[in-house]
Amino acid sequence: MRGFRRRLVALACTATAGAMILTGCLNNPNQGGGGAPGGGGEGIADNAEADGDGVVTILGAFGGQEQEGFLASLEEFEAESGITIQYTADQDFTNTIRLRTNSGQAPDIAIFPQPGGLLELAEEGYIQPIDTYLDFDALDRTLVPGFLESARMNGRVYGAPMRMAVKSIVWYPAEAYEAGGYNTEPADLDELDAVAEEIKADGITPWCMGWGSDQATGWVGTDWIEEYMLRLWGPDVYDQWTSHEIPFDDERVVAAFDAYGELLQTEGNVLGGPSGVLSTPFSDAMLPAFDDPPKCMLERQGNFVTGFLPDDVQADLDNQVGLFVFPRAADSEYDGQPIMGGGDIAALMNGNDPDAIAVMEFITSDQFGGEWASAGGWLSPHTTFDASQYADEITRQTAEIVAAADVFRFDGSDLMPNAVGGGTFWTGMVEWLRGDKTAEEVTAEIERTWPTDDEAEDESES
Repeated sequence: MRGFRRRLVALACTATAGAMILTGCLNNPNQGGGGAPGGGGEGIADNAEADGDGVVTILGAFGGQEQEGFLASLEEFEAESGITIQYTADQDFTNTIRLRTNSGQAPDIAIFPQPGGLLELAEEGYIQPIDTYLDFDALDRTLVPGFLESARMNGRVYGAPMRMAVKSIVWYPAEAYEAGGYNTEPADLDELDAVAEEIKADGITPWCMGWGSDQATGWVGTDWIEEYMLRLWGPDVYDQWTSHEIPFDDERVVAAFDAYGELLQTEGNVLGGPSGVLSTPFSDAMLPAFDDPPKCMLERQGNFVTGFLPDDVQADLDNQVGLFVFPRAADSEYDGQPIMGGGDIAALMNGNDPDAIAVMEFITSDQFGGEWASAGGWLSPHTTFDASQYADEITRQTAEIVAAADVFRFDGSDLMPNAVGGGTFWTGMVEWLRGDKTAEEVTAEIERTWPTDDEAEDESES
């Protein structure tokens, strides 16, 4: 980051005016305007399901142990309310929810793993704005700041989070890292660079990294670019980028590539170098950190990474693993600490059903999820959730990091059209890492693939 400062300062001057376009503040839509889903009148999103019959249907993407945790967290509510919840898991959720909605078989509630599909259906009038049935201000006060932005369109918010994933975390092998005396709370990216230099001086490669993910190879790289976009330019510019209010090849995006490239391509910084990063499965990236002696020390990855660690480490996470937040940039126009992640967003598709509304009130509240938290693998999006219910200290520390953040932003590629966020952005990262193309070339090519309004409409209908 040190060599990157001069360009960052120069760009910051020109970026400030653009950043002022958006305030980044999510106001209660009830304070101004109104309108129905899709933008007209005072209509209510409805489906073919019976209203007030004591049965609420939910469609989501998660199954297995996650489904078990979800259902366990609903048992007491069902017993007290008399409402029966029928949850269906579908691994092809994105296509299934579209097909079911188009055929008149929409569920009462859909739980979206990505905001894009939610907003498409909201624009067509199939999803009820949350300010019409939830206490918007009370919800916004308890959530991680900025989370509701991911489901916002035309001044209205159409979904509320049920679960959170956090990606802005740096993990390390606790015993070896602490024995080395390295900083466990770097305040900014310059201090993190200093930690990397100390680790290198001790004969260890600082960064563990792997992008391999079969046809999805490249998504890890997109996360890194999103982290730098948030830290260098702040949430307002980030929002402009993910919504295409500024082009994908904006000079600030190229600057984010350059900043990441300085970390990734500096000799000895990353285990295996760029070629090793591409050939290493993301799930295996941190395994060398637990060798004796460790081959690398740091990995920036989501809170799900612990599920890929060695069995003996997973059995003793609190003692074997340490973590800290991926820090802010030292010389940025944004002086806050952002967090980037994802989550499952619940949306109401039957605004006439009081039972469905009651379920939405519960699953989007800070009272939901205690049983799931105790079983592990779940993180509440509410800063007011009772953290004592989490299964381990690592999860509690993660929750504390999120609660202390100044702003949360959803994974940018999940907000972009699929042709970009799950297509050319992924492949462009691979071409850039291989050295086949420069950051300028890659971002310009991605910009050319951003769908026009007509193309985006065709994609949503297919």
